[in-house]
Amino acid sequence: MTDADDVPRRHPQVVNLDELHASIGGKGPRYAFTRKQLGAAAGAQQLGVSYMELPPGARAWPRHFHAANEEGLYILEGRGRVRLGEVEVEVRAGDYVAMPAGPAHAHQTINDSDEPLRYLCMSTMVPTDLAVYPDSNKVGVFAGAAPGGAKAARFLEGFFRHGARVDYWDGEDTGEG
Repeated sequence: MTDADDVPRRHPQVVNLDELHASIGGKGPRYAFTRKQLGAAAGAQQLGVSYMELPPGARAWPRHFHAANEEGLYILEGRGRVRLGEVEVEVRAGDYVAMPAGPAHAHQTINDSDEPLRYLCMSTMVPTDLAVYPDSNKVGVFAGAAPGGAKAARFLEGFFRHGARVDYWDGEDTGEG
């Protein structure tokens, strides 16, 4: 089994960073990262693992929390900060950060140093999840594949303003009137 670069793989469930293409993510200079999805490449089904690199001054994603999926970070190299709930905590190589599901655990990774911040981001891969973005008042809805999972398997995905509610019967032909 090989990657697009035809680097030989020892086994379908074993992958090395140098065997994977990096994807560039984020938007604008504030949100920028390089990612290699190790878990998916090795055939993981219920545990996502990505190698992440944040350039100096960048953030990975907007601050968010999940309703179903739990995440964790293991800092490999560099220094930065992680927003956890309403506080910011300095992190450095060797630190592990747990980010359980729920509003008390809203989180964001920030590289406020002059060097790249490299870390592993791990996540359960519950295929039906909500992500809430408290700073921008948005809600993300995912079904069929977890956020960050196989988009081909996802049959529902959308981002909405939190509080943009309609009645359960809105748009349905109820036979009234």
